[in-house]
Amino acid sequence: MRIESDIKLGFKDVMLRPKRSTLSSRATVSVERKFKMLHSGTSWQGIPIMAANMDTVGTFEMAKALASQQLFTAIHKHYSPAEWKSFMQSAGNSIKENIAISTGTSTTDAEKLDLILKENTSLRFICIDVANGYSEKFVDFVKSTRAKYADKVIIAGNVVTGEMVEELLLAGADIIKVGIGPGSVCTTRVKTGVGYPQLSAIIECADAAHGLDGQIISDGGCKVPGDVVKAFGGGADFVMLGGMLAGHEESGGELIEKDGKKYKQFYGMSSETAMNKYAGGVAEYRASEGKTTEIPYRGNVADTVQDILGGLRSACTYVGAKSLKELSKRTTFIRVAEQHNEWFAE
Repeated sequence: MRIESDIKLGFKDVMLRPKRSTLSSRATVSVERKFKMLHSGTSWQGIPIMAANMDTVGTFEMAKALASQQLFTAIHKHYSPAEWKSFMQSAGNSIKENIAISTGTSTTDAEKLDLILKENTSLRFICIDVANGYSEKFVDFVKSTRAKYADKVIIAGNVVTGEMVEELLLAGADIIKVGIGPGSVCTTRVKTGVGYPQLSAIIECADAAHGLDGQIISDGGCKVPGDVVKAFGGGADFVMLGGMLAGHEESGGELIEKDGKKYKQFYGMSSETAMNKYAGGVAEYRASEGKTTEIPYRGNVADTVQDILGGLRSACTYVGAKSLKELSKRTTFIRVAEQHNEWFAE
């Protein structure tokens, strides 16, 4: 047993310090990025905000809505090959460039991935997603997937430490998903005591990834647009959102009406709800590590996207960053004891 005594930080622990700026308007800020991928050798350009590969968020409908604004969607892994084929037949290039197919690491998952990719060769991104990215089995799966699909962009996660980021990049991943336990419907930290404050995880993992010409995704922990800004400021190349994109018309989850008000169901993919839906219940050797909740219906996702991007552009003007690429270079975090005035908080 050992104890690391240096302080690790989450989004609530910091704010960005404003700096002198020559920018005259938020409208002049570019929030697009262009990345060249480490192993596939291909490039991607767009706004690096992603819908999470949860079945209540990463839907085909969400992909269509986000792609129209150059945002990305990691499609959840529970669509059938037939559903994928139907979707891809009607999908334009903007959608195809901004989606990933998700997979687990079981033999069944691998077979399904091969079948879908065989029928849909224009799919460029593979998201290999497990809750615990520290297992040898996971690393081996990344290696075998890279050997099989040399031209694909491979996203792999989740991890929270620099050495594992490096191992996964060297195993064949292009982009590493960072985050254990910060999600709004994740209970891993409560059930297991395992986790890592998200901002510190981003800073440490980004440093490791960028040293090898890889990228990272900050996955989880964002409650408000300011948290998205902090993730980018800490060095994240992409920011993945779950709860912030849940509850919309394009989101998955059952639409429920109570006392004349509409709600949408939202749950973690390790929750009892998800396991009952896809795995026949919670296995006797494990516990549920996710919550199930109901979110007030929020209409079309376009309004939420505008709010997030507006906050991001505004933050760039406060610190003098002409583009999203410059934001981390212009970021100075200050430690704080409070974030905002809660006098009229709901």
